[in-house]
Amino acid sequence: MTENLTWHPHQITPDERRANKGHGAAVLWFTGLSGSGKSTIANALEQKLHQAGVHSYLLDGDNVRHGLNRDLGFSDDDRVENLRRVSEVAALMADAGLVVLTAFISPFRSERDAVRQRLPEGQFIEVFIDTPLAECERRDPKGLYQKARAGTIRQFTGIDSKYQAPEQPDVHLRADQLTPEQCAERLLAALRERGVIG
Repeated sequence: MTENLTWHPHQITPDERRANKGHGAAVLWFTGLSGSGKSTIANALEQKLHQAGVHSYLLDGDNVRHGLNRDLGFSDDDRVENLRRVSEVAALMADAGLVVLTAFISPFRSERDAVRQRLPEGQFIEVFIDTPLAECERRDPKGLYQKARAGTIRQFTGIDSKYQAPEQPDVHLRADQLTPEQCAERLLAALRERGVIG
């Protein structure tokens, strides 16, 4: 099928799109257990970026599964395909000059590494929201851990499906020791250090 496809070049380059927006592009890939605080911190950061005039978009795991990935379950293969699709969307948004925030458990190192390889050098920023399992279970905002412990949810990350924590994340945040506001400020600082924003 791909032999009948031809890549259509754009007349506007990624550099021109970024210059038009006045800042760089990046994909901040939030990874961590369910209930770790990924979405909360990503939302806090997006608000700060918006206030600073930075063009951004937040791709949230649950939201994406309501539309783009509604045909996928939670098997290992479906999780891999979920992230492949999201990485393609995130790459297109970064190509358009946006700062993209993605909040996904993304439990497998190999899949996160594949996203890094998909993007231009320096555009992928792996953000490890490091919250202990016990704290995630205590929070259990969606009641999922309780269901997983009762056996009504199968292949739940951290219970009967493994989570491979990043070995060298670009940003490591202990969300059980920092507030979402403090985490967002650290991420803003990381974006400034990398020259993505001023």
